[in-house]
Amino acid sequence: MASPSPKSPEQSEKNKQYDRQLRLWGDHGQAALENGHICLINATALGTEILKSIVLPGVGAITIVDHNIVAEEDIGSNFFLDCSSKGLNRGTETLRLLLELNPAVQGHAVQEPTEQILQENPDFFKSFSIVVATSLGEKIIQDLAQHLWDINVPFILCRSVGFLGSFRIQIKEHAIIETHPENEQIGLRLDVPFPALAQYLDTFDIDTLDLKDHGQIPWIVILYKAVQKWQLSNQNRWPMSRKEKNEIKEIIQEFIRKDENGIPIEEENFEEALRAVNTALVPTFLPVKIQELLYCSSATNLTKDSLPFWIMCSALRNFIEAEGKSKLPLRGVLPDMTSSTEHYVKLQSMYRTQAVMEAEIVYRKVQEIVAQLHCESISETEVKLFCRHSHDLHLIKGSNIAMEYQLGSNSVASYIARYLEEPDVMMVHYILLRAAEIFRSEHCRAPGEWEPEADIAKLKTCVSRLLTDISCSPFPKDDHIHEMCRYGGAEIHSVSAFLGGCIAQEAIKIVTKQYNPVNNTFIYDGASTNTATFTF
Repeated sequence: MASPSPKSPEQSEKNKQYDRQLRLWGDHGQAALENGHICLINATALGTEILKSIVLPGVGAITIVDHNIVAEEDIGSNFFLDCSSKGLNRGTETLRLLLELNPAVQGHAVQEPTEQILQENPDFFKSFSIVVATSLGEKIIQDLAQHLWDINVPFILCRSVGFLGSFRIQIKEHAIIETHPENEQIGLRLDVPFPALAQYLDTFDIDTLDLKDHGQIPWIVILYKAVQKWQLSNQNRWPMSRKEKNEIKEIIQEFIRKDENGIPIEEENFEEALRAVNTALVPTFLPVKIQELLYCSSATNLTKDSLPFWIMCSALRNFIEAEGKSKLPLRGVLPDMTSSTEHYVKLQSMYRTQAVMEAEIVYRKVQEIVAQLHCESISETEVKLFCRHSHDLHLIKGSNIAMEYQLGSNSVASYIARYLEEPDVMMVHYILLRAAEIFRSEHCRAPGEWEPEADIAKLKTCVSRLLTDISCSPFPKDDHIHEMCRYGGAEIHSVSAFLGGCIAQEAIKIVTKQYNPVNNTFIYDGASTNTATFTF
């Protein structure tokens, strides 16, 4: 077998620079990030903190849209501005310092108002992987959100005012193949072993092995033999209940050898088998959420414009109905276990070979569909990745921010009203931040920015108007309104830094299509350090 070609010095240095994140999302995830292009609207303290945490891991390019001029308050809250920046364009200045963090990232600055771009050049936003916006008024938020929804570009709306902050992710449809679940099922198929595995398992006779070999049996074999013995008196059923699994453990205990004094000999492989009873004796089945995904209209009614995800879902469904016999493809991953090298390598090879064979069947089905639809090809690597993670596929169907803002929608209004009835609920902060956006649209400034006391009544009017649209009772406490005016629209850097890291993390999830992003609204109260998520 040919040895792998040596890595170039540039590649080795790059791997060293991005080592930790490569462990999280792999080479393909890093490649997706490096092909990403993030647009930020308004280089506020929050906006630049977001970009900082996207530039450092190596996003391909960033574009900052900001027509504002750097003022004293910007320098006071934004670490990516200095005294020499005063009087200059805020976007250009922050971009200059942000790009110093990672020379591999491309950067652009656009010194035009967002409203003007939407009117004169709406196609401008089509080239971006995600658009992130901060410090916008209600009217422009709705216009921008609707436009990005129409052209199917993900949008993250962010706010940071005083001790309060939030972000709202708008995305039409987001399919995640690599969800990285905390408790990933092993999927050993001990209840329906494939031919090579069944033949291998049947070669063992636990009772006749000598003591050395007895201590080297893989725990998979021990479990299988214990279940076989249990099934003799249980009509070949598969153990499901706690009582039945405890009976399996008792059989495993009987397998353990004893010394001349009748004391059980400590054998680590049998201890592993006992620990694995509850997790490994899960029957092979097609999860309901995966079944719903494979049989939804997007997977059954394909067109040449269908996304690769849905084409692979369709091919996977065909496999399950035919060769798979109602089973998903084998993952081909074997957990660590106490065993002889010979046994472990043999087992590992069998699982990998079976997984590769089943993935190849799915790939052939994908090719047939692509040929029929005359659409872009899908690589074998993509299909193998899809098959390996097919047990944990996830789909997010998002909602439109513009529709959320039209509170005439009964579902949104009732959702907000229901949460406002709870004491000390975080939904109060959502109303405050929304009211501050209305205030900004009507007065072209943040509440309390010029006259905190005079603005209290004006902000209260905005809040009352929102609550009327929701058909909700009066606001819980006027103290919240007074506090919002006291903030004067100012950003506290520690709050923006925390939120910036959170938002950057969500943006990376969307770009790499790994891990499940927040769906859809996140609220942060820096005074109490409480957080909450809502789905409108």
